[in-house]
Amino acid sequence: MSLKKSLLLAALLGTSLLANAHDYRVGELHIEHLWSREMPPVAPTAAAYFVVHNQGQEADRLLGVQTPVAGKAELHEHVHADGVMKMQQVQDVVVPAGGEVRFEPMGYHVMLFNVQQQARDGERFPLTLTFEKAGAIEVEVAVQTEAPAATAEPATRDAAHQH
Repeated sequence: MSLKKSLLLAALLGTSLLANAHDYRVGELHIEHLWSREMPPVAPTAAAYFVVHNQGQEADRLLGVQTPVAGKAELHEHVHADGVMKMQQVQDVVVPAGGEVRFEPMGYHVMLFNVQQQARDGERFPLTLTFEKAGAIEVEVAVQTEAPAATAEPATRDAAHQH
């Protein structure tokens, strides 16, 4: 192969890899927009956010999360209770057939505890998502100083939201 063709191939492959850096598929699920807010270096916790689309005919459930950058990772949600907003752990999150679930500030999110070293803006860290039907997939979470424009405002939850 000529040098010119090799360089063109490398450029095309590199571009496609970058385009898919925030886009993952496992089974009927499509996972995108993975991000975490940059935290102060001494903060013991962090959170991860993303969107899961279920393009299948059956619901799936996110059963758990793991990452080597934290001592523990849990699924959490914010809820209104007695006029107060509070965060609580959930055992799983249902991704409805043909629907989506948004993990975002003031909603569902992945809570990371005992973070050994906080990632800085522009860095990435691995996160493994384990689904009941689709199985496990390792994704990369991009660390940013601000929420991405598409997820800057929390979505309003509808009355059909269930656990």
